[in-house]
Amino acid sequence: MRDPAAPLYALLKDRRSIRRFRDQPVSDSVLRRLLQAATLAPSAHNRQPWRFVVVRDSAARASLAEAMGSRLRQDLESDGVDADHIDREVMRSLERIQGAPLTLVACLTMEAMDRYPDARRQEAERLMAVQSVAMAAMALLLAAHAEGLGACWLCAPLFASEAARESLSLPASWEPQGLILLGYPADRGQRRGRHPVEEVTLWR
Repeated sequence: MRDPAAPLYALLKDRRSIRRFRDQPVSDSVLRRLLQAATLAPSAHNRQPWRFVVVRDSAARASLAEAMGSRLRQDLESDGVDADHIDREVMRSLERIQGAPLTLVACLTMEAMDRYPDARRQEAERLMAVQSVAMAAMALLLAAHAEGLGACWLCAPLFASEAARESLSLPASWEPQGLILLGYPADRGQRRGRHPVEEVTLWR
């Protein structure tokens, strides 16, 4: 008897981060299916605090890459990192963002989330929103793989949130959380090791 869960587990096992893409556009219909998949994710209070920015225009992607690269350079210079190393890191960042046919920016908004008078609960509420956006992003990554696309999740906007927001003229309430590089893969990517379940699980 065929295991009905087998296709899902195969999808999870086969998905990997892709950083090199073919020069082939992603259609609007496929992109809309991916975004629809993302919106099916669970969220805190069902407030759906995710927002997505589709950056398809090459000039817009270049502006985003330059803004984030500038922020990265400033951070590394303040850390006292060697200039040659800084140049390499910034160039790698620029090439990744501009090398993909399109980039999705996953953002969160706290507009619909609950408000609390104390910092402890307010921070928990914010973390709930962050978790919600991450789950939506994972749903999108799986959908992309199912569509035959390659994708790579980058958390760099967390270090350059203002730079990313300003370069794309985003609403003030949209907080960039991650970039998803997206396109048809030029290679299979690398299979990364995973810790055994026994090392990351407690049974009580």
